[in-house]
Amino acid sequence: MKKIITALFATSISFAAIADDAAITASLKKLGATDIQINSSPIKGLKSVVTNEGLFYMSEDGKYALQGKLYELTNNGPIDVSAKALMGTLESYKKEMIVYPAKNEKHVVTVFMDITCHYCHLLHQQLKEYNDLGITVRFLAFPRRGMDKTAQQMEAIFTAEDKVHALNEAENGNPPKNLKTPNIVKKHYDLGIQFGVQGTPSIVTETGELIGGYLEPKQLLAALEGN
Repeated sequence: MKKIITALFATSISFAAIADDAAITASLKKLGATDIQINSSPIKGLKSVVTNEGLFYMSEDGKYALQGKLYELTNNGPIDVSAKALMGTLESYKKEMIVYPAKNEKHVVTVFMDITCHYCHLLHQQLKEYNDLGITVRFLAFPRRGMDKTAQQMEAIFTAEDKVHALNEAENGNPPKNLKTPNIVKKHYDLGIQFGVQGTPSIVTETGELIGGYLEPKQLLAALEGN
C-alpha cells in the first residue's frame, strides 16, 4: 500500500508540473514565442524559460513574466544564475565555433561577430595579442541585419573545411562568393538574441557574463580578471 501511495503522489507531482508548463507555454505562444524550454529556477514559484525571444522567469500559472538577469548573492560576490541556462547550449556549439587558441590559456571568451562589423575586424586583427595574454577567442556568428546576404556568406565561412582560413580571408577583404542558406548561423544568431546581444562584437565570458562591445586586449584581460 505504501508503495502505491508513493507512486500516486509522484504521479500527481508530475501532472502538476505538466499543467504548469502548459500554462506557461500557452501564454508565451500567444505572444509569438517559439522554441520554448521550461526549467526550474532557484526562486520558489518561478520557472526559468528560454525562448527565441530571450530568457524569462515566469510564474507557474503563466500570468506573470520577468525578463533580465538573476543573480545569486554569495560571499564571493554576485553569480549570474541566468547564464547557466544558456551556457550549456553555447558549449554544445563548440564544434561549430571558429577558435583561435592561446598557448598558455588563462581565459576563454566566446565572441558573437559579424564580418561586416568594424570593431569585430579590429578584434580579429589583434587576435595574436589576445592569445599572447592567455585569452582563447572563439567566434560565433551574429549577422546584425538578420538572415541576409552577410548571413549566407557567414554560413559558408562557418561550414568551410578550414573555418579559420575562411574567416581570415573574409577579414582580409575576400568574403566567400558561394552563398549558403544560414542554418548554423541562424542557430548562433538565435542564441545571441537569448543572451541579449544587441550589437557586435559581444563577448561572453566563461561564467556567462555578456560584455557588449569591443575591448582592447589588455582591457579585456583586466575585465576578465576583475581589475
